[in-house]
Amino acid sequence: MFEYFPRLVHHVLLDSGSRAPLRFLTLSAAAVKCSTVAMAKALLPWGVFRKPLYIQARFSYLHMKYLFFSWLAVFVGSWIVYVEYSSYTELCRGHECKNSICDKYRKGVIDGSACSSLCEKDTLYLGKCFTTKPNSQVYSGNWGDLEGVIKCQMEETPRYEMGSEVEPRKETVAFNKPTKGTSVEKFREMIFAHLKSKVGDDQANLADLATRVLTIADSNKDGHISLPEARSTWALLQLNEFLLALVLQDRGHTPKLLGFCGDLYVMEKVPYSHLYGISLPWLIEVWIPAGLRRSMDQWFTPYWPHKAKISIGLLELVEDVFHGTFGSFVMCDVSATSFGYNERHDLKVMDARYIVPEAIFQEDIRQQHCNEDEDCLYGVDCLTSCDLTKHRCTPEVTRPNLAKACDTLKDYILRGAPSDVREELEKQLYACIALKGSVEQMEMEHSLILNNLKTLLWKKISHTKDS
Repeated sequence: MFEYFPRLVHHVLLDSGSRAPLRFLTLSAAAVKCSTVAMAKALLPWGVFRKPLYIQARFSYLHMKYLFFSWLAVFVGSWIVYVEYSSYTELCRGHECKNSICDKYRKGVIDGSACSSLCEKDTLYLGKCFTTKPNSQVYSGNWGDLEGVIKCQMEETPRYEMGSEVEPRKETVAFNKPTKGTSVEKFREMIFAHLKSKVGDDQANLADLATRVLTIADSNKDGHISLPEARSTWALLQLNEFLLALVLQDRGHTPKLLGFCGDLYVMEKVPYSHLYGISLPWLIEVWIPAGLRRSMDQWFTPYWPHKAKISIGLLELVEDVFHGTFGSFVMCDVSATSFGYNERHDLKVMDARYIVPEAIFQEDIRQQHCNEDEDCLYGVDCLTSCDLTKHRCTPEVTRPNLAKACDTLKDYILRGAPSDVREELEKQLYACIALKGSVEQMEMEHSLILNNLKTLLWKKISHTKDS
């Protein structure tokens, strides 16, 4: 056909005097074009001409895939928002706590230094919720120019109990003690008896501690303690954290009490609320290996001299709660989240619910039924042994406070430690962690290791401004 086409054009051009050849040329060109297309279709694979259909199908597949994953993301996101919102509304009930406290204040049942600002002037208000247990509300707060932490009890009166929950007793705070007509001297006797039951009757300084309580009770500093003020103070005395703050008031290990109203109280804000560690979303947390997670916790910590000072603070706290001025305490949660520090790198106790008087701990643990040692766990890490003949827990903890403190400090203080003290520091820490049995059984070894650690750290930082 392509050989005939040049001859056909040549013949038509020779006969240029006629109009018919032009029409023939037009028709012939159209015929040639159709024939060429037909031959091209015959010669080329059919897949080339089906490609638009393939592209369309692929586009539809991608479109459906995109829609599916978009829908899945929306579904998962909505579920996470729902779970978080449900948890928040269940845990964070600060407005209920405030309404309950202010209702009792307006009725004249309770009074305190924070009542007027909370309930009338609105200069004390609740900020961000940090609550982890519904019965103990924790919020950031602002009181005029002061930043603080507001803690309020909901529906339950905290009490020392065995098991994972420290405060499980269901009992509404009625603010019915002391009763009307109680004198200040009678109230002092009530306070003294209560403190004696908490920290033991062999403490010679209980009278001084009772005086501290009465000083706090006079919230408006007018020299008199009203019945509403006394009721607020009595309710606060039932809280273990408040009791420890009184005991350690002169040592600076606990945040300062700024004010109270009923069993709601305001503590000073501690800028760094964890000893170390970073907070991650739980979706990320589940995929991180435990070893890597422990390393990540040490990434964002102060430089070593500051860590040394903070560590000394924890060691001094252990020393102060062991045979201290107002008795011995057992530390049942010596984790990084229980301690923080301020800008001067002074250690502060952030959660004292699991630091309990030894007398109360031993009295309650003896009543705990058990079939094995694991049944004798109090708080997070206070474990005693089980007497299988009586199926009751023994009163002596298997690890002293110091051993648990050293376990918490090990990775923290060894990371970045100067080479000239690292070896000796590591040796002392592992000797500390290995301590077993009650402190009374190894009091000399306990004191020796504690003093060695403090001296080693102080010597390294005493010549610097960080001390």
